[in-house]
Amino acid sequence: MTANDEANQLASAPVRFQTARQSHPDCQGAAPVAREPDAPSPLTPTSVHLLRMLDRAEGARVSVGWLINELGERSFGLTLLVMAIVALLPGASTIVGLLIAWPAIQLMLGHDAARLPWAMARREVAVARLERVIAAVAPRLAWVERLIRPRWPIVFEAARPLVGLAMLLVGLTLVSPVPMSQVVPALVIMLLAVAYLEEDGLALLVALFAALCSLAMTGVMVWGAVQTIDWIDPAIPV
Repeated sequence: MTANDEANQLASAPVRFQTARQSHPDCQGAAPVAREPDAPSPLTPTSVHLLRMLDRAEGARVSVGWLINELGERSFGLTLLVMAIVALLPGASTIVGLLIAWPAIQLMLGHDAARLPWAMARREVAVARLERVIAAVAPRLAWVERLIRPRWPIVFEAARPLVGLAMLLVGLTLVSPVPMSQVVPALVIMLLAVAYLEEDGLALLVALFAALCSLAMTGVMVWGAVQTIDWIDPAIPV
């Protein structure tokens, strides 16, 4: 890609971003959101929150730490969702499996938002690039929100402490070097992340059950591998 092509894409990003806002069912006809430090209601769909978030950006660039603060509790879900998507790429699952432990442990400890290392939090990204990414992600996320939405709040609050543990255990199974073994764990983490984002108690129960099944499948695979190795090269009795 040439410098002129990249400049043209960045220049058209605000137009695509505005189009995505106008086409979203919950943003049509909405007045611009004031730049307030308070986070939006937890019941606000994540796609709407993303489309409105950059209204509070000051300047052409924002830091990663600013993004995490704006996302608040949603930072856990979005961080893990992005990691799960990256884990689907061949060769990336091993690294992602180790990185998932960072937000998963923070979630287990009851942190309100994900906390990044200082060196990572201070890195800056262009607002125009974020607008381009959000314009592509928000419509797809809005489609998912038709199925996964806030419900069963009592169940959600009761199952919430298990999310971090499930993320940690399933994330560790991504380290497996077996080809294509990362697909099921990555999809489970995606389901957990989206259910957590939308505070859907029903979807969270389904995701936790899927996590249990994924861990059981991994256990069977490990047991089968051990038995196969023992059959090929049996231990010599003393």
